[in-house]
Amino acid sequence: MEKIIFHVDVNSAFLSWSAVKRLKEDPGAVDLRTVPSIVGGDEKTRHGIVTAASIPAKAYGIKTAMTVNEAFRLCPGLLTVKSDFLTYEEYSRQFIAILRDFTDIVEQASIDEAYMDVSSTRRLYSSYESKEYGFPLSLAHALKDRIKKELGFTVNVGISENCLLAKMASDFEKPDKVHTLYPDEIEKKMWPLPVRDLFGCGKATAEKLKSFGIMTIRDAARADEKFLKKVLGEKAGIYIHESANGRGRDSLETERADSKSYSNEVTTEKDITAESFEDEAIPIVERLSESVSRRLKNDKVFGKTVFVSVKTSDFKRHSKQTALSGSTDSSKVICETAVSLLRELSFEKGRGLLLNGKGYRLIGVGVSGIDHGENRQISLFELENETSNGRDREREKRLDMLSDLLDKKFGKGVIKKGFDKGK
Repeated sequence: MEKIIFHVDVNSAFLSWSAVKRLKEDPGAVDLRTVPSIVGGDEKTRHGIVTAASIPAKAYGIKTAMTVNEAFRLCPGLLTVKSDFLTYEEYSRQFIAILRDFTDIVEQASIDEAYMDVSSTRRLYSSYESKEYGFPLSLAHALKDRIKKELGFTVNVGISENCLLAKMASDFEKPDKVHTLYPDEIEKKMWPLPVRDLFGCGKATAEKLKSFGIMTIRDAARADEKFLKKVLGEKAGIYIHESANGRGRDSLETERADSKSYSNEVTTEKDITAESFEDEAIPIVERLSESVSRRLKNDKVFGKTVFVSVKTSDFKRHSKQTALSGSTDSSKVICETAVSLLRELSFEKGRGLLLNGKGYRLIGVGVSGIDHGENRQISLFELENETSNGRDREREKRLDMLSDLLDKKFGKGVIKKGFDKGK
């Protein structure tokens, strides 16, 4: 399947987020995005640097990293607001949460931008297609418009087959726009741009390339790679040549080094209903539980909380979770807990999603509360699965420990050992 990568970038993030907060607190206030304004520094002393600028401010030549004093020289009537990183972190979290509502394959690149892989979502979002926009433009516009409606700020969405081109596309005309940059559009849309506009080409690199007559991205793409490596160094030379020709990675890094949760989701071939729940939903939960368990074991970690999530036929996401008595990596424990949660979510009296006629088009299973075994307790399921190949003594010891624990909690005799009649 052909890759479809989105790069979603918040327009003037810090300025936009400050403006949204300001308008929430005072609906009659001036929208900072509509006038020359900046975030950063001190308006009275004019010390510090510009960390974000509105589009009207940029029209005066004001740029990020410029001193506030210089910005005021360019525009004496400039409005300024101080940085508010607690607010920025909260809006960033809400922004990423919406992206994850559309696909679980999301790589956050920074506080205000992320990549999304939507390659396999066409059937899921076919209802968004119209005469004006087919897939994936239809999905990009739906995403962009939802962020604007729910969060109050705008984003640009770049679409292509790899991350580099998607990033380049999102940097085209702003704000609140969707742009494509497919390989067959490189010559027309990207090559005429100044070489400094190539993502990853810093100011010093651009100046060096200019000194050799390489003024545009087209010039860099057609330059001899050996020459570029000679004047820029091995890695930089290869990168500039590859990027100028539109080549970049198409896989996303969705896992963090210290994951707070492990989960897997699957989009169903058709909506799962109350009638098809047992035959279709349960096998999916089993497969997802095995996958989550396998990843936990590979990383040698355990999870304390099991959760399930679904996306209903009206595109709304719902979830339910429960904490275990101890952390686990057992597929059986995860599966049985997840099935129980999904049944409650689906058939709870008066609130069950499937009882209310909403089919499932996506099911997810996961665990959170990750640790390295410090909260782990002995599980009957794990003991049942142990073999006797050299571990009988350890198994017996663990059974005795479990028996003692149960005796203390529920009274002596609650668990009895069985005997093999053949012996």
